[in-house]
Amino acid sequence: MRVPFRSKSLLRLALVVLLALLAGCSLFNRGAKKGDPMDTKSVEELYSQGVEAIDKRNFDWAARTFQRLISRFPFGAYTEQSQLNLAYAQYKNNKPDDAYSTINRFIKTYPTQRHVDYAYYLRGLINFNRSAGFFERYIGQDMTKRDQANLRQSFDDFGALISRYPNSGYAADARQRMISLRNTMAQSDLNIALYYYKRQAYVASSNRAKDIIEAFPQTPQVADALAIMFESYAKLGQQQLADDARRVLELNYPEHPALHGKWPRYRSNWWKLIPLSSR
Repeated sequence: MRVPFRSKSLLRLALVVLLALLAGCSLFNRGAKKGDPMDTKSVEELYSQGVEAIDKRNFDWAARTFQRLISRFPFGAYTEQSQLNLAYAQYKNNKPDDAYSTINRFIKTYPTQRHVDYAYYLRGLINFNRSAGFFERYIGQDMTKRDQANLRQSFDDFGALISRYPNSGYAADARQRMISLRNTMAQSDLNIALYYYKRQAYVASSNRAKDIIEAFPQTPQVADALAIMFESYAKLGQQQLADDARRVLELNYPEHPALHGKWPRYRSNWWKLIPLSSR
């Protein structure tokens, strides 16, 4: 018995559809087998995996885990802590821009979270160590000759922590780091004042030295700043100002080399930046 032409066409169409469905199922099954295991884990499992990665110092894997947790579970206590952990993992993984963005988002989103004082502390650390790379720490490149914008921001971040949470467990360390930062910034300005002085730009050198004395009065750099001031004023023929600056230098730093005709042909070695160890 012959099958009508119309019936044959319908049969072929049914076979094509069936084969397409079978192929789709096969691809789906293969895709499921190759899916990311993190897509099937619970929030508790993901959080434990991220913490374990941090403990093992696998910060890249930790960051990926916490990012996936936050993406899959955007609300809850685990998510709050995961954002803080993510910022820490990014910071330790040498991604300061990502870490700074994450920690700022955490502070804005959870301003009353019980660990927000640590968030302010970590924000200060990120910029504190942003410029203190391998060469500065281990080879001795002078960090004060680099861009100070990050260090000034770090100083402000630590200041915000101390202002908002003076009794925080991180406040004492933040204060010590602020002292180190003040010395660093003062030395940076001193480098600029010396640069101007050596190029006979005495107005600029005296003004920069004056700024150091006013902005960083408790730093060791004040002595050299006074020396630059009296030498610059003398070069400008402003003897009264030169004598005043020299008098203050003699009163407070009687052993300074500039008072014995050794300025600026000496190199001060009383100060060397040694960044506090990062956490």
